[in-house]
Amino acid sequence: MNLRQLEVFLWVAELKSFTGAAKHLFMSQPAVSFQIRALEEELGVKLFWRNEKNVTLTEAGRLLYPEVRQMVGHFYKLKSGLEDLKGLRTGRLEIGASTIPGEYVLPLLIGDFRRIYPGIQISLRIGGSGEVEKWLLDREIDLGFTGVFVAGKDVQCLPWIDDRLVLIVPPDHPWGLKKSVELSELIKEPLILREPGSGTRRTFEAKLAGKEITLAQCNVAMELGSTRAIITAVQAGLGVGVVSFWAAQEPLLLERVREAVLKDLDLQRKLYVARSKNRINNYAADAFFEFIFQQAEVF
Repeated sequence: MNLRQLEVFLWVAELKSFTGAAKHLFMSQPAVSFQIRALEEELGVKLFWRNEKNVTLTEAGRLLYPEVRQMVGHFYKLKSGLEDLKGLRTGRLEIGASTIPGEYVLPLLIGDFRRIYPGIQISLRIGGSGEVEKWLLDREIDLGFTGVFVAGKDVQCLPWIDDRLVLIVPPDHPWGLKKSVELSELIKEPLILREPGSGTRRTFEAKLAGKEITLAQCNVAMELGSTRAIITAVQAGLGVGVVSFWAAQEPLLLERVREAVLKDLDLQRKLYVARSKNRINNYAADAFFEFIFQQAEVF
């Protein structure tokens, strides 16, 4: 028993005519008769009584008719829903992001994407880079955005847009007026950082390690759970901090903090987007994945 046989049965029953069903289904009448005969043979019952004037359902046909109508209706509904998904008229997208992409970049992109595809429902979860990696590996999200590379044999992780870390100091700090700051000076200064596991901190640690310096050698005064908290603490004169330029742009422009340039330390980095290689197709996720790379030039 296949869908085509059920469709033919349904239309013959609806129209009470083999000829009418053939016209509706763009089939020949012999082809319609063949499908009905094959269905009857498979079920082992006769479904229609036929004479020169009428086509009527047998008792078995009457029993089968409402069930087939429901089955075919469900199939058409499912098919329509899948077409909506593929056409991005509907769908759901789960995104996980670390603080910098999640708070400073993605909201703008999500807004632009939703204007193109208003039927797509998007959820954005923000956490540390470590959390985003876990969400992705546990398949709780479709796409993950972090400040560090996400490794894993089942993960596709690609560099997305440029970022750089900046050393920010209070507005009246003497480093704000210096051409550059030696790393030996940084080691002595009270330093405010993100919590262990954050992408910003991991990148900064890696940059220092390239100069054979560890955080244990630094005067880490505070570890805070958000970039905004670091900026506020620096503004209050509690120390100096390292944050993403994406987060520092507005405070720097308003002169709430100043940027100090670290000598001989390249703080450039990439933000990354990652997705599972084995996840079942999500048309909305695929479309958003392509969209963010099309928009990458803007950033």
